Amino acid sequence: MKIKRLHITSIVFFAFFTMGVSAIGIQQDTVSGDETIVYKFDIKKTIAAPVWRTTKMSLKEASEIGADYILIHMNTYGGQVDMADSIRTAILNYNKPVLVFIDNQAISAGALIAIACDSIYMRPGGSIGAATVVDQTGQQVPDKYQSFMRGMMRATAEAHGKKPVIKDGDTTYVWHRDPSIAESMVDPKVYVEGISDTGSVLTLTTMEALDMGFCEGKALNPEEVLEKAGIENYKLEEFRPGGAEKIIQFLINPVISGLLIMIIIGGLYFELQSPGVGFPLAIAVLAAILYFAPLYLEGLQSNWQIVIFVAGIILVIVEIFAIPGFGVTGVLGIAGIIIGLTFTMMDKINFEFGPSSGGQGVQAAIASLAIVVVSMFLSFILSIWLSKKLFSPNNLFGKLALQKIQKVDEGYISFDSKKQKSLIGTKGKAYTVLRPSGKVVINDEIYDARSEIGFIEKGTDITVIRDEAGQLYVLKDE
Repeated sequence: MKIKRLHITSIVFFAFFTMGVSAIGIQQDTVSGDETIVYKFDIKKTIAAPVWRTTKMSLKEASEIGADYILIHMNTYGGQVDMADSIRTAILNYNKPVLVFIDNQAISAGALIAIACDSIYMRPGGSIGAATVVDQTGQQVPDKYQSFMRGMMRATAEAHGKKPVIKDGDTTYVWHRDPSIAESMVDPKVYVEGISDTGSVLTLTTMEALDMGFCEGKALNPEEVLEKAGIENYKLEEFRPGGAEKIIQFLINPVISGLLIMIIIGGLYFELQSPGVGFPLAIAVLAAILYFAPLYLEGLQSNWQIVIFVAGIILVIVEIFAIPGFGVTGVLGIAGIIIGLTFTMMDKINFEFGPSSGGQGVQAAIASLAIVVVSMFLSFILSIWLSKKLFSPNNLFGKLALQKIQKVDEGYISFDSKKQKSLIGTKGKAYTVLRPSGKVVINDEIYDARSEIGFIEKGTDITVIRDEAGQLYVLKDE
């Protein structure tokens, strides 16, 4: 009997224990499962390689932490078409909902990216549209580019499919975002009845976007966006650039780029002034790495720019050490250095769109060229000034250099130029073998000499034919 009661008690205890553990597990799952993770990153710059890089890193990090939603905080006037296409494709292919908060403007490339998102929320007074493809001067490019952009805008809108609408008791399906409206943001020839006029590129205000189904709601900040989207009990994670990202952003600043150019040119100048020292050259190489590497990582340059820069350096060195004077090789070398540095500062060459494309226009090219030329000029002037200051007699570096003036009247002379000039036409003998340089003896005195033609054996009779830069040139007597 006792055994039976004990058995029943054990069963009851085990049942309650199992239920308790299950309840705890359910409670834990509920707590962890109820918390929604929202990952936010910003697009508040010109659409270019850095923004695409930020987008890739953000989507990857969001996937790694298991984010339930992506929230893009946007305010942009446009940028490069290839970068915008890459971003919108990544958003369309992302497996979690992507929301965008247009905090004032989503113009041109911004409109394309915004339309790719699952939900659009706009600040009152904001706008979206104006995606006509233009060149660097703001003029519309040929129709093949407009056709490509029209198709991309239409395809992006169509990607969101259709939604059911009940009207007069009947269910019909309409586009979630009307592709014709998206297309009219590109081409002024596209006419949408009641929305756009022929000859005008469409740009929607916040209220118009709401009426046309291109916006899910108005909001003043990202928190209100999440509230309007019905997302509660969420944890907001944000993209924060790491140490390496901050360093890259610091180094690609035009001011820092200009300073690095000055260090590159200054290092080369000092190395040429004192060949073999190595330290100035090492500084120049380090500055070149700091100049090119961040821009390369950001996708703002291609390999050809580095090749042109290095080729320019090589041509200048060849001109200085191998070719007398300064001619075509030196000019080409300097041009290569300037071209390499200038185009590295500019975004990748590509057509852009939007009222504020910012990148490859004539103004950008002139600005980049001005920074390079001014930096090189200032570096040259500063290098000359520093060389005088650093190597003055009273300076620590000056004590390492020879300051003694070897005056002729004190006996400091390597040869007597007048005496050597007087030896022209004089005969003598080869004191050593001349191959072609060696020594000769004339009037019982030994002189350095060089054979004008071929080798001259020791003891051979010679005649001095000329004196050039302290060097006697001789011929073997027949």
